Amino acid sequence: MGKRLLYLGNGRKFQSIAKLDDRFEAWGLKVDRYWAYDGQFPETLKGYDGIFLSGSPHGAYEDVPFILREHDLIREAAELEIPMLGICFGSQILASALCGRDQVFRRTSCEIAYKDLPLTEAARTDKLCRDLVDSAYMFVWHNDEVKAAHPDMTILAYSDDCPNHIWRYKDKDIWGIQGHPEVTKAQAVIWFEENRERMTLDGADIDDLKAQAHEAAEAKTMLTRFAELVQNA
Repeated sequence: MGKRLLYLGNGRKFQSIAKLDDRFEAWGLKVDRYWAYDGQFPETLKGYDGIFLSGSPHGAYEDVPFILREHDLIREAAELEIPMLGICFGSQILASALCGRDQVFRRTSCEIAYKDLPLTEAARTDKLCRDLVDSAYMFVWHNDEVKAAHPDMTILAYSDDCPNHIWRYKDKDIWGIQGHPEVTKAQAVIWFEENRERMTLDGADIDDLKAQAHEAAEAKTMLTRFAELVQNA
């Protein structure tokens, strides 16, 4: 029996276009799915070997019941030393819960593009980033941001417009990724079209994005490394 992963879906739809919950199962984990956005949470964290936190249309700083409850769950999981990985909003709520509610803020403009995210020196020996060479190439799309200056954060990657794209909490097995390494090339084309109006308002040229759609295979090694870490917990 594979190790147990708690998958918290924070979006309007439980399963995102990336279907990452299914992929975690394909990588050998037993995935327990809860739609946190709809108020679904496990009664206990006992027996979980890892936790994944998905994206959301909300901000981690909002006083929404499920967000407040998820803050408590994250802090409890950190005390229990359960490995955690958050993507986009998942990264932001990890930062908010563990480093303070003022750690996440609304940007004055959206960062939306495929980008090469340069790595810091710390990334070269990091458990998730060590397969990356000089940068992590992926699609990024965010209006909220995690501040980079915090003593409990190790910054692993950044962009020309955001100093904190990938980070680790202290020396714990807890990571946040602001961008979207989980989305495949084929999924990206569908995702961009489905979100044409929102992305256009955020400054993107959807036809250009669709032409640039990329597998981001190297960045995906962070996801498989996390799955391996949980499997070996």
